[in-house]
Amino acid sequence: MSLMRFNYRSEAAGGYVDVSIVLPTDNYSYYDMTQGFRHHHRGDPKRQYKRGMKFQTVYLIHGGGDDDSLTYRYTNAERYAQRNNVMLVTPDIMNGFGVDTNYGRDLSQFISAELPVVIQTLFPSSPNREDNFIMGYAMGGNAALGNALMHPELYSVCIDISGGIGLTVNTETLKEELSSEHFKSFPLVGATFGSADDLIGSRHDMKMIAEQNLKKSIPLPRFYLIGGSEEGRIGERVKADADTLKAMGYDVTYICAEGHKHDFKMWDHYIELALDELLPLKREAIYP
Repeated sequence: MSLMRFNYRSEAAGGYVDVSIVLPTDNYSYYDMTQGFRHHHRGDPKRQYKRGMKFQTVYLIHGGGDDDSLTYRYTNAERYAQRNNVMLVTPDIMNGFGVDTNYGRDLSQFISAELPVVIQTLFPSSPNREDNFIMGYAMGGNAALGNALMHPELYSVCIDISGGIGLTVNTETLKEELSSEHFKSFPLVGATFGSADDLIGSRHDMKMIAEQNLKKSIPLPRFYLIGGSEEGRIGERVKADADTLKAMGYDVTYICAEGHKHDFKMWDHYIELALDELLPLKREAIYP
């Protein structure tokens, strides 16, 4: 695999940001391996690098309190991407819930307007909607869910793993949370989403946005929502999001992760399942 940390100045995020990028390079050679060149290689003959080749791409969003590097230090996502021949892109979203925050960092624009343009320009990422997917765990699950709803033209599948704090299609739930005593001890939530009284009808109102999507003649992503049976309120919130989206008419599959808690053991397992089974991956490079 090739694992790199790319740093660039983001206009949307308002400064320099880190992005971890995984490319499945182990199975590729610079020459045609039917020829008898003397080079070290492992296993079966490899595919060949060709100018203009592209990869399907998964935008994999990290959880709260993490950064883009932790995903690859605490899970085996790199190995799962290699065997599925897919590119991963993990931006550092700075505890910003993947939204255009009320304190000025436009992280939804960063994830879904700016980053795909940068990645598809500078790296071998396919620009086709059917080749692009968004997935996240914990806070990143909410970010994936929200950005798939706000930008359905970009992603063919969204996978939300444990997304129980932040964006929700049950907007009244977020409104209640913003008004609660519990979240007064977590001022970042209020700073991100603003006053509970201003939430309905705002850019953070995912129920309104989900309803508006259904009125348009546009393709909508397929959704997988995954909640752990031992995650308590977080798991219940994920299940409620799945139920609401399904009732609205979205293509939704809910998975109850039996015996799993809100931790990297669960997230590693379901990142593996997503890449191995849930996402419609070609598992081949896309050649020109």
